[in-house]
Amino acid sequence: MTLPPLGMLRAFEAAARLASFSRAADELHVTHAAVSHQIRLLEAWFGRPLFLREKRGVRLASEAESLAATLTASFERIAMETELLRLNAKAQVSVACIPSIATRWLIPALSGFLGNHPEVDVKVVYAMAEQQLRETGCDILITLGADKSEGTRSDRLFSRINRPVASPRYRERKGALNSPQAIASADLLHDETTSRWRDWFARAGQEATQTLRGPVFQDFNLLATAVIAGHGVALCPVEVFRREIESGDLVVLSEIATLEDEGYFLITKTTRSKAVAAFSDWFSAIVKA
Repeated sequence: MTLPPLGMLRAFEAAARLASFSRAADELHVTHAAVSHQIRLLEAWFGRPLFLREKRGVRLASEAESLAATLTASFERIAMETELLRLNAKAQVSVACIPSIATRWLIPALSGFLGNHPEVDVKVVYAMAEQQLRETGCDILITLGADKSEGTRSDRLFSRINRPVASPRYRERKGALNSPQAIASADLLHDETTSRWRDWFARAGQEATQTLRGPVFQDFNLLATAVIAGHGVALCPVEVFRREIESGDLVVLSEIATLEDEGYFLITKTTRSKAVAAFSDWFSAIVKA
């Protein structure tokens, strides 16, 4: 291939895209004079001017517009491919996951992924609810809510729809608990605050007592342990607790629900390594099976 030197093409592409020799110099971390020199060399190589020099700056010549567009698209593609190659060489995946999903879904199934992908090293850390991917420093984030930051993708895993649940043992002691009035008289378990139960009773058309009694758990896993152990009734995301409900460890007491529009998401960068893509596809398939 007969091509001009890459340095000339980089200077030309940046100057054309930014419509400025000075801004191109800043982007390329060189001087204005260096950019101007490279472009003059490129113009000599083509035997024609590529920019029109005007009093207030420079303007791309119409004959050079197609070349500039082609170079911009090509450099973007090269940048994407080199980033993918760099990421694929690592064969490492770091996952930040909120505790409720980590303990119920990720950790129990992780050996299956590792067995099928022995070339991938996986690191799992706890994430905070509603945290964004860039805040974790990880390749993958599994949390409440989507991340709408530029350059990320959010794949929905579970609905957050909440319904009241209890263990069969608790129902044996307290009765069927098949109405909002009956649930109001039960031992209520709270996740961080009593407001979620207050919202549920409002949705059910049942006025909650001024003070909703019952223990408040700061960690959702503690609340889950308490409700499965038979200490009372809790509002839980039924999709996250699908296995416990299917096995009979928990019973859904009412179809009245809250948080129907919210969900749990798996979040990655738009450009993903093969290892990150493999882990993401595997976990999405696990939770939707």
